[in-house]
Amino acid sequence: MTNRLRFIVCALAAMLIGGGYAPAQKSEKPPVDTRLRERVNLRTSYFPFDPPESLDEWERRAKDVRRQIAVAAGQWPELPRPTPNATVHGLVDRDSYSVARVYLETIPGHYATGSLFRPKVKGRRPAVISPYGHWPGGRFQDIGEEGVARQIAEGAERYEVGGRHAIQARAVQLARMGCVVFLIDCIGYGDSQLSEESVHRPTDETVISGLDAWGFYSVQAELRLQNPLGVQLYDARCALDWLATLPCVDPDRLAVTGASGGATQTMMLCATDDRLKVSFPAAMVSTAMQGGCPCENACCLRLGTGNVEIAALFAPKPMGIGAANDWTREMPTKGFPELQELYGLYGKRDHVGLTSLNQFGHNYNYPTRAAMYVWMKEWLDLDDGVDVVERDFLPLSREELTVWDGTHPKPGSGRDHETELLQEWTRLSESNLPAITPGDPATLKTFRGIVEPALRVMTAIPTGAPESVQLRPRATDQQDASGRPFYVQVPGSGASLTATMLSPASDSQGVVVYVSPAGRAGVVGDGDIRPSVQRILNDGFAVLAADLLEQGTRGDGSLPLTELPSNVPDRDAAGLTYGYNRTLVAERAADLLALIDAAGELAPGQRVLLLAEEGTAPYAATAVALAGDRLNAAAIDTGGFRFAELADWRDLDFLPGAVKYGDLPSFLSLGAPRPLLVVGEGRGKSAPISSAYAAAGAAESLSIVEDVPFHAAAAQFFKNLQ
Repeated sequence: MTNRLRFIVCALAAMLIGGGYAPAQKSEKPPVDTRLRERVNLRTSYFPFDPPESLDEWERRAKDVRRQIAVAAGQWPELPRPTPNATVHGLVDRDSYSVARVYLETIPGHYATGSLFRPKVKGRRPAVISPYGHWPGGRFQDIGEEGVARQIAEGAERYEVGGRHAIQARAVQLARMGCVVFLIDCIGYGDSQLSEESVHRPTDETVISGLDAWGFYSVQAELRLQNPLGVQLYDARCALDWLATLPCVDPDRLAVTGASGGATQTMMLCATDDRLKVSFPAAMVSTAMQGGCPCENACCLRLGTGNVEIAALFAPKPMGIGAANDWTREMPTKGFPELQELYGLYGKRDHVGLTSLNQFGHNYNYPTRAAMYVWMKEWLDLDDGVDVVERDFLPLSREELTVWDGTHPKPGSGRDHETELLQEWTRLSESNLPAITPGDPATLKTFRGIVEPALRVMTAIPTGAPESVQLRPRATDQQDASGRPFYVQVPGSGASLTATMLSPASDSQGVVVYVSPAGRAGVVGDGDIRPSVQRILNDGFAVLAADLLEQGTRGDGSLPLTELPSNVPDRDAAGLTYGYNRTLVAERAADLLALIDAAGELAPGQRVLLLAEEGTAPYAATAVALAGDRLNAAAIDTGGFRFAELADWRDLDFLPGAVKYGDLPSFLSLGAPRPLLVVGEGRGKSAPISSAYAAAGAAESLSIVEDVPFHAAAAQFFKNLQ
């Protein structure tokens, strides 16, 4: 037996003795990589919440989920917000309350709009911000005589006016109870500067492709994590800033309620703003469908989480929940008991309540609103004599509600406004990331504290101990230069990689994880070891390679991917696919981390190195950024790749947020002070990496080469490490 095969056999035997292997039979079918099955879909998948066993465990988890929401909404780190300065006009007087029109600049040139309802009582009062979601007509809702007649007949509404104008009805009743209410427009509805079609119904016509194209569903926006969900969340937080400054508002008694898409906004606001004390999301908290509109979704938002856990972030503060005969119908048995269990850890099970009205379809109708009024009265500490029973009122006309008029003309709107809004958001975000190119130890620390957590959200690769890997021999009769391939399996993710490990003729100096666009075929092609690989073996290094996800020949004989797999739903919005599923870049980066761990198992105590050929930079650089001490050095041929040069979010190299956090140079910078060889950058493009290594006091650990072929440079780089 050759030394090379002896190395493989001994390594496999060692793993067998350690229990890492299960012997394979020749007739055994290859293990299935479950990631090749149907991807997670917001309408067909199940999103359970598993409460932790302790508060300490929950607080750690809650911190991670809050960060995930902030990253997905384009607000990590938190964006600066302007000094509140709203225009309030058009006062309409009613019996015990008044209503005014409001517009509030949040991002330069962009305004949050809505109606302010104020009770006619003295002193500081509780305030409720109320997003309304996707109800037809929005703040101007009127379902007409026939519509309300049906609602009354079904018991869904009690009064004709309140039923026709249900969104106004809840604001009026809360104002009559003594609350200040800001009824804020959903973008694309009411007085919004954006169109309903461009925000809520993306199609091939509204999804923009191209390097210079900007729009909510363009690759440029997704690469910067700019999305309608983030705009609505930012607008609501700016509105809350303003609401809390009003002389008539008690800033210690702030609440929020909304239904459907408004409940999604309610949950997101509660998860990110500690000032809120009471909430009532209706018709959305569920282990089933998570929010069908693109404005309720964003890339990375629900990787490994769901609406019940997101709602749970409000614990232990009082939260009432409305459920109906829609995707929330199972809340009494799936979701609410788990929330009660979590609140029980705080000793406050009574702080979470459920109103389940399965006799009604999707709604925020009179019975659900009645439950909300009771909840608000109790937890906002309203006077005992407050009447919580809704009654009819004189509705405001569309003209009385409309914010824009001759004296207050509507600012820029439509597609031009959408483009300008996103570009202003980019400037705002960039002004908040001064340490994206670290220049000293302090800014390097800040850089790491921002970019690494963001990248972990973007890839769903958590911090802490790596996922356990299992190594299994591959049943085969083939005996060639590659020896006997084996499988690297990751039970947690369902990954199963066909791998090959080659050993040198002499004592091993370490293991090189070899990354090729062709997977294992880039190491051993047609049974022959490739010259670049043989050179590494001759220098005394073992070589480990695998077919990463969608590399190599698949079980059905098809070749590697060249376009988005057919089992990924897209519906013309990246957030509806990658809000629930990792991108291919993230999956392959996770595969490389599994290979790095496998190398450590197969050659304990030896150095683990990574060599990444041109064409692998997106996932190889991501793995380098997140490997930590598991990887000792890396050599990568970037080929000058930049995420910013992608023209479509359906590109296989797409990773949402990559440009916002500094693109490929930032990812490689996270590897400092680990020895790193970079080839393919071209003059001046690698300056951010050099700056980071200098800031880490490890300038000598970085080699940037442009005039030497990559494989020759990598071989010399690895030899110099000995």
